[in-house]
Amino acid sequence: MTGTNQTTQTARTTGAARTARTAGAARTADAAGATGATDATDAGGARGGPRTISTLLVANRGEIACRIFRTCRALGIATVAVYSDADADALHVREADTAVRLPGAAPSDTYLRGDLVVRAALAAGADAVHPGYGFLSENAAFARSVRDAGLVWVGPPAEAVELMASKTRAKELMAAAGVPLLAPVDPEKAGAADLPLLLKAAAGGGGRGMRIVRELADLSGELTAASAEAAAAFGDGEVFAEPYVERGRHVEVQIMADGHGAVWALGTRDCSLQRRHQKVVEEAPAPGLGDALRDRLHEAAVTAARAVGYRGAGTVEFLLGADGRPYFLEMNTRLQVEHPVTEAVFGLDLVALQLRVAEGEPLPAPAPPEPRGHAVEARLYAEDPARDWQPQTGPLLTLEVPDEPGLRLDTGYTGGDTIGVHYDPMLAKVVAHAPTRNEAVRLLARALERARIHGPVTNRDLLVRSLRHPDFRAARLDTGFYDRHLAALTAPPDEADLRLAALAAALADAAARQDGPGPTRFGAWRNISSRPQVKRYRAEPGGTEHEAAYRTGRTGPVPETGERVVAVRPGHVTLEADSLTRHFHLTVHRDTVYVDTATGSYTLTALPRFTDPTDRTEPGSLLAPMPGTVVRVAEGLGAGTSVEAGQPLIWLEAMKMEHRILAPASGTLIALHAAPGLQVEVGALLAVVTEPTDAATAPAAAETTDLESADPAEENA
Repeated sequence: MTGTNQTTQTARTTGAARTARTAGAARTADAAGATGATDATDAGGARGGPRTISTLLVANRGEIACRIFRTCRALGIATVAVYSDADADALHVREADTAVRLPGAAPSDTYLRGDLVVRAALAAGADAVHPGYGFLSENAAFARSVRDAGLVWVGPPAEAVELMASKTRAKELMAAAGVPLLAPVDPEKAGAADLPLLLKAAAGGGGRGMRIVRELADLSGELTAASAEAAAAFGDGEVFAEPYVERGRHVEVQIMADGHGAVWALGTRDCSLQRRHQKVVEEAPAPGLGDALRDRLHEAAVTAARAVGYRGAGTVEFLLGADGRPYFLEMNTRLQVEHPVTEAVFGLDLVALQLRVAEGEPLPAPAPPEPRGHAVEARLYAEDPARDWQPQTGPLLTLEVPDEPGLRLDTGYTGGDTIGVHYDPMLAKVVAHAPTRNEAVRLLARALERARIHGPVTNRDLLVRSLRHPDFRAARLDTGFYDRHLAALTAPPDEADLRLAALAAALADAAARQDGPGPTRFGAWRNISSRPQVKRYRAEPGGTEHEAAYRTGRTGPVPETGERVVAVRPGHVTLEADSLTRHFHLTVHRDTVYVDTATGSYTLTALPRFTDPTDRTEPGSLLAPMPGTVVRVAEGLGAGTSVEAGQPLIWLEAMKMEHRILAPASGTLIALHAAPGLQVEVGALLAVVTEPTDAATAPAAAETTDLESADPAEENA
């Protein structure tokens, strides 16, 4: 299953065939210049009457747009994409029948401009709009503007969106309907007995505007920070407080409702493995729930849907305390990122059902089908979990996941695409479905382990280790999983494995320099008197260095460390070590070598024999850990300022996340090169701090905070 092979089966989503990488791959237009190419009269469906959808615009990007297009192709519906300038060559644009440009790159100028999206739909001749998730998917005003333009809105009624848009209003409504929930806490009256508290944005999710407060002295500052973050993300700074449930489980119920009175509860999902309050691994059904609790959750979800006159796909989220008591969290009035696990277990296409309901048709049966088996989904991100989950950018050279029965890949990227700074770093969702939970978990872990992912650092190793962790295997799940286990889950690879990977890289490099086609095979080790050849590599992203040494004889290279070389060619090396034969597949991109094996993958940087003495940076230098924009510097900061270790000095925004650059040690700032609005590349010198013992130069320490829910993979809660 690769980013270069397309399948249109409704059971699987992969990247499209890599069609022409130009605007010629789809009919294009410019939303800024469109003037309403079709008559926006009410044809019936937009106002609630039956209407057949023939052309659908997806007001989104990335993997969710590609996933919706897949269903449209299966149903014979023409597709329209919208794209920012940064996405001009994106996969969702290449897959669509028609594409419309939204001038600009920032989400606020493009995918969050409802007026431009509606204009694009009219210009392209679409008769319906699907919002996907994130962006404008839970914006009642946008839903109304789509309907007012005479278009079919593939989503719940705007009135239902509005009722659930504010979590505070939603909780009041659910309390009146008898749905259990956590009692809100007035921050101004909070006392020590109310701690810990969870601050949450009233107008959105995805972890934005969310803070845990454990000390009363921190409450005021965290309220200010949460409100500012919520305002930046959702245009609404309202936040509220509720008791924080330690070691709680995040469990949710998928619902699907039509306009004829039917409401389906499509089982449960567990989404407790989260980082920064955003989901990483999800599964269906939620393990370990008794029948009584499951029925109670289903009943509460259906009650919530009926209370707001809901139609279409939605999710009702609950928090389960350590005692198993459920509390209503929120209702997401859209398709969820994790919807594929429900599709797998119930054998349904939720997007197809959304379209059916939007056309005014009833659900196909009074009750949903019976669930079958277990499904687990892992979100593959371009990020470094060992470094505060910092997002990564750059060319994605290869993205290939094994194409095996029971596996599904939903992605918005293929090999050759570039991961930019403007949007969320989620590359793909990998889903495994099997008869039992153990089988599904095993299948998913093995598929991720065997995947070939070349380019920026990803969380792939973290995902594999998470799925194989004893607590996860035993379904001991709660939202504190990564808080407790992150250090172990991000430990560097085994040194012996890295040494063998470096040796394979060195031997492949030697083979590439030799003349003669075909693989070279070598017999038993021979005693060779030649001087050893030495090549050095640095493991990424850990930075450890490894030396590979071998001698060259008439039969080929002989490693100094005693391994037997079975076969060598530039892209493949077979070694025998400790009586085990291991295969190494190697891909070279400039100075970077990607080494893939059956049990893991390694990224190595080939190092020069001698270090250039001019290639040095002043001690104490703070370097940008990623490309982005400087949004602020600490008040009063300048040359000569005294700073304390861990003090925030510079705020950098990248990929819709805010990164605080911290002082590496106490000392004096002797140079400041950062200023608000400055665009910086990775490795750019931001500032220099001196201390009595001079700190070593390194990428600046940074703390990461999510800023806004601005694209498909960002609405993760």
